[in-house]
Amino acid sequence: MSESKCPFHGSTTTPNLGTQNKDWWPNHLNLDILRQHDSKSDPLSEINYRENVKSLDLESVKNDLKNLMKDSKDWWPADYGHYGPFFIRMTWHAAGTYRIGDGRGGAATGAQRFAPLNSWPDNGNLDKARRLLWPVKEKYGNQLSWADLLVLAGNVAIEDMGGPNHGTALGRNDIWHPEKDIYWGSEDEWLGDNRYGETRQDLENPLAAVQMGLIYVNPQGPNANPNPTLSAQDVRETFKRMAMNDVETVALTAGGHTFGKAHGADSEDFKGPNPEAAEIHEQGFGWSSTHGSGKGKDTITSGIEGPWTTNPIKWDMDYLKLLFKYDWECKKSPAGAWQWHPINCIEDDMVPQVDGSDEKVLPMMTTADMSMKVDPEYNKICKSFLDNPEIFEETFAKAWFKLLHRDMGPKTNYIAGDYKNIDYLWQDPVTPSPVMSAEKETLVRAALKTSGLKQVELIETAWASASTFRKSDNRGGANGARIRLEPQINWSVNKPDQLKKVISIIEKIANDCGVSVADTIVIGGAVAIELASDSRVEVTTGRGDATQENTDIESFNLLKPKACGFRNYSEKEFSVSPEEIMLDKAQLLGLNPVELTVLVGGLRSMGVSFTGEGLWSDGKLDTSWFKMLLSMDVKWEKTGYNNYEALDRKTNKLVRTGSRTDLVFGSNSELRAIVEVYAVEQNKDKLINDFIAVWNKIMNADRFDLN
Repeated sequence: MSESKCPFHGSTTTPNLGTQNKDWWPNHLNLDILRQHDSKSDPLSEINYRENVKSLDLESVKNDLKNLMKDSKDWWPADYGHYGPFFIRMTWHAAGTYRIGDGRGGAATGAQRFAPLNSWPDNGNLDKARRLLWPVKEKYGNQLSWADLLVLAGNVAIEDMGGPNHGTALGRNDIWHPEKDIYWGSEDEWLGDNRYGETRQDLENPLAAVQMGLIYVNPQGPNANPNPTLSAQDVRETFKRMAMNDVETVALTAGGHTFGKAHGADSEDFKGPNPEAAEIHEQGFGWSSTHGSGKGKDTITSGIEGPWTTNPIKWDMDYLKLLFKYDWECKKSPAGAWQWHPINCIEDDMVPQVDGSDEKVLPMMTTADMSMKVDPEYNKICKSFLDNPEIFEETFAKAWFKLLHRDMGPKTNYIAGDYKNIDYLWQDPVTPSPVMSAEKETLVRAALKTSGLKQVELIETAWASASTFRKSDNRGGANGARIRLEPQINWSVNKPDQLKKVISIIEKIANDCGVSVADTIVIGGAVAIELASDSRVEVTTGRGDATQENTDIESFNLLKPKACGFRNYSEKEFSVSPEEIMLDKAQLLGLNPVELTVLVGGLRSMGVSFTGEGLWSDGKLDTSWFKMLLSMDVKWEKTGYNNYEALDRKTNKLVRTGSRTDLVFGSNSELRAIVEVYAVEQNKDKLINDFIAVWNKIMNADRFDLN
């Protein structure tokens, strides 16, 4: 062997060295999203953060933050002597990645610490904001997660600069590596935008930003076209996709841009690589600039240059006042970015330089800001806020609180904090019911057994109720029994005619027994599984029943499954395979590969399949389905987009049918290995126990009060 050969091939640490499985088989179903964030990655796996944060001295933290914000550091000076606007931007950009399409993104995990977010163009220089916060994080250690701190810092900044605030709820757990489940777009370059159909409203789902690496919109206008009318289209669509209406959008824009300035002192050619691409000696610092001092008034971040208001570290009405006081002209910033300046600006409306010198500069607006004035609806809202500052303040405070907390789910996840005790529709409120006594639960179980409802009807109803849950933003689930309300009662995947019959019987049982419908639905599923397995299925009660009034139909329609592999349902043929859609849903449910396999095999065994395909057993929860899947007595042939037939190898007669979400458990080598375990008769009891465990995991997924 040549001595010049490197003794280390690097294939385990450098993914682009050596041919990988994904290179040979690019269409192979990748199960990695079901394995992320396990205890092996978590240095604090033994710590219960939700308990730790309860003992946090929040006032002490807030005081420390307020002191830190006015302690300007030479290595990254505070604009106008106050880091508050900088922290507000950090907080906004941590929370603003949330999108309603799949509930992913947002501030609830502290993901801004990792790629790609830590190196997004729109997050330029926020690495410095997090470094400034390190002394506070270090001081409070395990009592304060990064996820909570990234949100808290922006709120405290608003408070310290006199702005309206509804406080902060705490209880966000940190993650410890980049998320693998979030689709940020298919573009292979920063600020690419291959994500539109024929119109600006036809943005690829579930994305909520117009270009790769942006939070919402390009501030210069669509593809740097400084057209405020077109920009308004982008603003409206992107804010809608993160759960904001027009009023909330205007309030957030006007309120957020009351503070701080944008930085574009010179060409972006002076900027160095982002944090993930920076040299090792930079220690995670990115965007190092060689323009002047590289900081302070010489900072280059977005390319836009200048403040929005006359006093950028004070809450006031100046953003709206200046926007409507002047006519504005479009000019290039020193960095070459399109922005807008007031025509004939008077001296009193000029802004001091960030370094505290006597120099004064013009305020500016971005094209996105100008859309607030040009768009008729936004214009109307802006003028209403101008006439009613108190309404503007309250609307901003509510919208800002929603922005920061939308992905936390119900208020039961608010473990600590100084938030106001207000109930919002977007929190999906449910009033809990008392935990059932053993005697009452026995009565409910007996009534369900004699109700005339079929085993599969009870299982399908319980599954339909609970499986709306998505771990990404803690929405959906069995609590509230919204399965009986619009829109879920009429979703085609839920078999509306059957569902309405089942619900009417369950509601009568619940009423007769004096218990919640939500608990009765879950108990119904447990009773059916007991009949199929001859094993006890314990149920944790205490769920409440939501009302139609506290159920946002439009918002809940976003949870509607267009395809559900667990039930062999697909409303049409999609560009991605049914098994990929099933995998995505499994991740949202918090399943690992073993749980996914057990759950699908168990459901099929007990007769759950919208199409009737994949039903190869007699309704018993046993090893039959797994054995049938592995059988070599048949050969499978494709008969449609998602339809397959198994023919007897000797007679060529039709034996059974299946779908891709059935057959993938035999074709995928990793899933097949798991199936082989549960096909062994020796493991029948293990199958039953494992199925009941994962079933209860789904039934209790939204019972945050139990965790």
